[in-house]
Amino acid sequence: MGAAADDQAAREFLAGIHVGDICSGTVVEVTRSRGVVVTLDGFSARPLGVVWPADVSWRWRTAVAVEVGRRITAEVVAVDPDEGRVRLAMTATENPELWAFLTSRRPGEILSGTVAAIERFGVFVALDDGPDHPVFPGVGFITIPELSWRHIQAGSDVVRIGQHVSGEFLYFDDWHGEARLSLRAMQPDPFAVFAEGVAVGRTLRGQVTKVVPIGVFVRVAEGIEGLVHIGEFTGIPVEPAQRIPQVGDELKVVVTEIDRERRRVALSPAR
Repeated sequence: MGAAADDQAAREFLAGIHVGDICSGTVVEVTRSRGVVVTLDGFSARPLGVVWPADVSWRWRTAVAVEVGRRITAEVVAVDPDEGRVRLAMTATENPELWAFLTSRRPGEILSGTVAAIERFGVFVALDDGPDHPVFPGVGFITIPELSWRHIQAGSDVVRIGQHVSGEFLYFDDWHGEARLSLRAMQPDPFAVFAEGVAVGRTLRGQVTKVVPIGVFVRVAEGIEGLVHIGEFTGIPVEPAQRIPQVGDELKVVVTEIDRERRRVALSPAR
């Protein structure tokens, strides 16, 4: 079969494959970069299937050995006729109940569950209506920034193990097999509330929370800190430390800018 005829045959074969189909085939290549290359049943001229490394297994991460010559069954997650490729997910057939649960979720949906573990990088949640995870303590996962609008040091500042929580579904993390959730999405955004109620030029009183080389941060409302640039105190780049407010000092400031896009507040000392 010539190259042109081979390409035409591949396109015709791929035309009959759709996202969500279950395909079987034989592994012909395994590489760290490309993943698993598969010759699909029904088309032996060349390999058309590929399983990206992230889609091989959620049993963290390559505990499931994939070798050349192995027969696999996987779900189609993408079809690219121009490239002559079918992207497959072995995770779908390895954990069909979990895969079906996660792919049926929609952004904005509210999911509830019990805090199962608190780690330095986030919080695992065992969902009320979700299946178990093959590796982790829960299918739901909340990163530290998504726990609260406030700046927090650890997940335990907001939740405790055994606590029942509800969060907004953000997306299906198909690398880990998790439902990424947000607790803070369930709460009013303090920056939006601040920006609506405070205008540039307003004088406020706050407490210095941090001193950095470029200036000081002042808490002017719950969850809202603004920066007073060092030059606002001195008019020159360097000044003796005693001229600069220290952490804990009370300070009267004027709002000079509210940047909604970058969620930043610029302040100046009240004269």
